Amino acid sequence: QVQLVESGGDSVQTGGFLRLSCVASGIDITRRCIAWYRQGPTHEREEVAFINGYDAAKYADPVSGRFTISRDNAKNTVSLSLFSLKPADTATYYCATYSKSWYCPADVKEYDYWGQGTQVTVSS
Repeated sequence: QVQLVESGGDSVQTGGFLRLSCVASGIDITRRCIAWYRQGPTHEREEVAFINGYDAAKYADPVSGRFTISRDNAKNTVSLSLFSLKPADTATYYCATYSKSWYCPADVKEYDYWGQGTQVTVSS
């Protein structure tokens, strides 16, 4: 049984820092894409960042330069470091994996496993 479990969400002030973790079980994510998505109270789910099976990373424009995605294969974990947080970053953050290959699909519907989400709240 494949599970992704996110953690690290919290309430912080503008400019703060958080580190989110996505721990996978039931699947070896060493050569798999892991993506982070977020969904705020008034927005659709949006892609934040992803790291493919060969560790190439890509970031959405609103977070580029502030967020960093990284992988720890020994722990089967992908982390997302959130620097210089803004109120606009307030959302539930989800990790997802595409189990069929190393690349990250363009269509969010192709991700076949999702975590339950972790809440990030940034106050001004």
